[in-house]
Amino acid sequence: MEILLGKTLSELQSVAEQCGLPKYAGKQLADWLYVKRVTSIDEMTNISAKGRMALKSTYAVGRVNPSAQAVSADGTAKYLFAVNNGQVVESVYIPETDRATVCISTQAGCKMGCKFCMTGTLGFHGHLTAAEMLNQVFSIPQSDTLTNIVVMGEGEPMDNLDNVLRFLEIMTADYGPAWSPKRITVSSVGLLPGLKRYLDASDCHLAVSLHNPFHIEREQIMPVEHAYYINKVIELLKQYDFNHQRRVSFEYICWGGINDTPKHANELLRLLKGLTCRINLIRYHDGGQASFPSSDEKQMQWLADYLSEHGITTTIRKSRGEDILAACGMLVNSLQK
Repeated sequence: MEILLGKTLSELQSVAEQCGLPKYAGKQLADWLYVKRVTSIDEMTNISAKGRMALKSTYAVGRVNPSAQAVSADGTAKYLFAVNNGQVVESVYIPETDRATVCISTQAGCKMGCKFCMTGTLGFHGHLTAAEMLNQVFSIPQSDTLTNIVVMGEGEPMDNLDNVLRFLEIMTADYGPAWSPKRITVSSVGLLPGLKRYLDASDCHLAVSLHNPFHIEREQIMPVEHAYYINKVIELLKQYDFNHQRRVSFEYICWGGINDTPKHANELLRLLKGLTCRINLIRYHDGGQASFPSSDEKQMQWLADYLSEHGITTTIRKSRGEDILAACGMLVNSLQK
């Protein structure tokens, strides 16, 4: 069966006509899929019984409920979803006082191989479709309460950009959920070709995984640096406007004595000079590997204060869901085990 979820308005209009329905029924299909968020064609009651029968002969909605879940002591929830080729991915719901965020995956596993990331140990097992990304938003129990989406789960979004852009188009479209791009942030380790295309095609926010401002040191922990130097990534970003609607931020995991020193702080200031941005400092989650020493709270606070005092807004991100392996870099499909 072909899946309706993930189709654009023009594609749904074609589906309608192929099934003997008027072209305007495509807008009705979009409304049922993306606004009312039905799980079956039978629920599309303003489409004729004959039309629904024709649709069901070829198509299915494509919604899949999570197959497992875990809830953290801090209220964070993690969900396991079946995706293509028998693979699974995890998504994370993060409740806060003034917002409710879902962190979705774009690939099964990841091919980037960052040395500090548990997800990278899974290897790469395939791209997710736009439908599978939408399903992670629509099929969690808290879907109706969501205020923000972060595309920061398993995988590198710029390595699956066609599907990511389709997901973003539908989420922000008038015929879809009509979310503001300001409510969605997409992450990247810095794949330059995809990054440029993303910046040209989308108004959603960007978060760059930085973690070290020095080329040689970053190269040792992030293989992407072999091909795409971080200074070239910053040069690209400086060509875009981040002073108004769209924002760019940098994710920076802190390791004691490794990247939290005055030398690194000053290099960050030099590297990012002239770029309107913010830095999110993140405590390292080793998941029992203990391969890197995490910075202590005092040093992280010093780094945050120093960077902020010198013109770059810097905050320390509160860790969430670490006890259920749901924090940054910890998604390894543990719910499957």
